[in-house]
Amino acid sequence: MNQLSSDFTQFIHEMPKAEIHIHLEGAIDPETVLILAKRHGSMDLLPGDDVATLRNWFSFTDFPHFIEVFLTLLRLIRTADDFALIAYENGVDMAEQNIRYRELTITPNMHTHQDDKNISIEDVLQGLEAGRQRAFREFGVEMRWIFDCSRTLSFPDRAAGTFDPLPAQRTLEFARAGIDRGVIGLGLGGYEVGAPPEPFADIFAAAKESGLLSLPHAGETVGPSSVWGAINALKADRIGHGVRAIEDPELLLELKKRQIPLEINPTSNQCLHVYNSIGQHPLPHLDRMGIPITVNSDDPTLFNTTLAGEYELLAREFGYDKAGIARIARNAFVYSAAKPELKAKLLAEFDEWVKSRI
Repeated sequence: MNQLSSDFTQFIHEMPKAEIHIHLEGAIDPETVLILAKRHGSMDLLPGDDVATLRNWFSFTDFPHFIEVFLTLLRLIRTADDFALIAYENGVDMAEQNIRYRELTITPNMHTHQDDKNISIEDVLQGLEAGRQRAFREFGVEMRWIFDCSRTLSFPDRAAGTFDPLPAQRTLEFARAGIDRGVIGLGLGGYEVGAPPEPFADIFAAAKESGLLSLPHAGETVGPSSVWGAINALKADRIGHGVRAIEDPELLLELKKRQIPLEINPTSNQCLHVYNSIGQHPLPHLDRMGIPITVNSDDPTLFNTTLAGEYELLAREFGYDKAGIARIARNAFVYSAAKPELKAKLLAEFDEWVKSRI
């Protein structure tokens, strides 16, 4: 492992960045969690009433603990004002890391259809819009939303293979309602085992007809078959994770041929034991194959990482130099859903900055 110079870490920090695979609920910082808990009289849900205790609680230990923390965060988000707060605080984080553009995943059914919450999709959309607009006014950062279909809700009995299309159909309607307020794609998340992409095909076809991108998670906890299903049945524009494509040479060639980008999350993959060590991670091999890759933080608070930290990892563990880091960072702008005028502006700013530094 290489030790990075202060000049290199400064380069990564100051580099204009984009991020296209991050879950809004998994990016809430402990300070904001305390605000939400006090706002709703829900301090009993937390292990303590101070930031240090919460940071320790957030530290990833295993998957059941990860789910426990994530579900607690969902229970604390109860109103439009809550969504406005977490969206705005995400903008604060973007400004601190010099992230100019982010596409954040949200699972709306996990909010609108919880028994102990009374929140509508209009509350969700109003809050997100208020928060992102405030962040744009104050910091000039751009946020867009991906509405995620939940495999867990659509496969209530995985052993039986029972598929319920209604939750995903609802998510599609939510996404359509939010197109004018920053929703750019339909996602598919959750545990892949026993929940293949193919049954969602009609829903994703309808999403694409509505102008939404197809942005499923695949190839994380299930291997190449899940990625094949995402690209063939769901006509994926990008693949969330996708790293286990490395197990199928034919799939690698198909991804390269179609130039389908992978949204790679190295620290997340290690924490969730997709790979036991970063040294086993296939990112550099996928890159050498000519498959478009992007680097992202997934659930940064819960995995104790940042986008800047992920780029530092590439330099330390895989030996990427500044030019290599910049090349991969540029992909996030290129393969984003930013409209052409905004994308051209962001890329011009990025290219000008890199030209002045390399």
